[in-house]
Amino acid sequence: MKRAILAGMKRDQATGKAASRLIDRRIRDLAGWRGATLARMRALILEADPEMTEEWKWMGTPVWSHDGIVCTGEAYAKVVKHTFARGASIPDPSRLFNSSLEGNTRRAIDIHEGEQVDAGAFKALVKAAVAQNGRPAKKRSKAPPRPVVMAGKAKPKDEVVLLAGGNPQIAKADGDAPVQAYIAGMPGWKRDLGQRLDALVVRSVPDVRKAVKWNSPLYGIEGQGWFLGVHVFTRHVKVAFFRGTSLRPVPPGASKNKDTRYLDIREGDELDEAQLATWMKQAAALPGWVTGRPS
Repeated sequence: MKRAILAGMKRDQATGKAASRLIDRRIRDLAGWRGATLARMRALILEADPEMTEEWKWMGTPVWSHDGIVCTGEAYAKVVKHTFARGASIPDPSRLFNSSLEGNTRRAIDIHEGEQVDAGAFKALVKAAVAQNGRPAKKRSKAPPRPVVMAGKAKPKDEVVLLAGGNPQIAKADGDAPVQAYIAGMPGWKRDLGQRLDALVVRSVPDVRKAVKWNSPLYGIEGQGWFLGVHVFTRHVKVAFFRGTSLRPVPPGASKNKDTRYLDIREGDELDEAQLATWMKQAAALPGWVTGRPS
C-alpha cells in the first residue's frame, strides 16, 4: 500500500492525485477534532477554487496551490494552522488571521478545538489569495542580487540554495513547514541527522513550537522562548541549547554566550538519543531565549 501511495512522486513531495491520497491519509491518521477540522477547511478551499492543485511538501505538509502556493494546512497538538503564503497582501475584513502577524509576507489562522471558522469569510480569503498569485510581477528597476550557490553550480528549479558551509537558505517563517524545508535542503548525511533530531524533539516535547530564523531551525515553547537551535556547517551540525549551562550534565561545547552550550555532531558520530532527549526535556522546562540573534 505504501508503495502505491508513493508511486510517481518524490520521496518528500507529491502533486495532484498522489498528494490528494496523502492528504486523505493525513486526515484519517489525525482523526478526532483535528482531522475533522482539516477535512472541513480542505473542502472549503476546494469549493472556493475548483482549479486548486493539492500538493504534499516538506515531508508531510498539505499545500494548496494555484499559480503559486495559496496556503498550507498543519496540525499541531492544540491547533490546526492554515498559513497563507502571501496573506499580508490580501484583505481580511473578517479578521480571520490570528497568527504569524508580525511578518511582511505570511499570515495564518490557528483553529483550536471547538472553534468554527466562518466559511464565507474563509473562502473569500482563498479567492483573494488566488487572485494575488495571478497578478503579473512588477518590473524590477535593476537585476536582483544573485544567490550564493555551492561550488559555482547553477541552481536547478526548486532546489534550496546552500550558503557558506552548506547551510540551507530558508526564508524566515513560523511553523513546521519551513523547518521541514530546511531539513530537506541539508546536504548528504546531514539530512538524515536533521530528520532524527526533529523527530526526537517532537517525541520529547510534544507541545514544541517551530520556526526558521537566521537560516536555522528553532524549537521552543509558546510564551516561553526558544530552547534549541540547529545549524549546518561544512563538517558538522551544531545543536545549540540556549540555556545549556543549566542542563545536567552540561553539553560539551562552550559558547561566547555564558548561557549557551553546544553539541557538535560529525559524520559517523554515534548519537546518544537518550541523553539528547533528557537535555531537550530539561531545556524545554526552562525560560528560553526570546530576543536578539542567538549566539
